[in-house]
Amino acid sequence: MTDDEKYMRMALEEARKAMERDEVPIGAIIVCRGRVVGRGHNLTETLTDVTAHAEMQAITAASETLGGKYLTDCTLYVTVEPCLMCAGALGWSQITRVVYGANDDKRGYHTHCLSPFHKRTEVTGGILADECAALMRDFFKNKR
Repeated sequence: MTDDEKYMRMALEEARKAMERDEVPIGAIIVCRGRVVGRGHNLTETLTDVTAHAEMQAITAASETLGGKYLTDCTLYVTVEPCLMCAGALGWSQITRVVYGANDDKRGYHTHCLSPFHKRTEVTGGILADECAALMRDFFKNKR
C-alpha cells in the first residue's frame, strides 16, 4: 500500500464519520512530514454552516496544530475533489499537495477553473476513487 492509499483510507474513515451523522460523506486528512496534523469531515448540517466542509475543518485543525496559517510541506487527502471554496482556501494556505479520490463533476473546482491552488501546489486525483465514489453513491441512494 502506498502512502497516498494509506492516508486516503484515513480520509475514508473520516467520511464514514460524516455519514454516521447523516452528513454528506466527505473526509479529509492533512499530513505534514509523515504526521497527521489535521482531520475533518463534513459538518454542514450539524453546525448549520455551509462552510463547514471536510477540507475547511482539516485546514483549521492543521493550522492550530502547526501554529500558523500556512500549510507548506503539507498534503491534504480528501475523498472527493474539493469545491471552489475549499480549493481557494487551500490556495491561500499555500498547501504543497492536494490528493483527492473521486471527481466531482457537479461541484468540483475544475467545473469553474483550471487551478485555484497556489502555483506550486501539486494535485493528484483518482486515489481509491471507486471506494470514495461508492460511499457518495450509497449515501445519496439512501436519501432518495
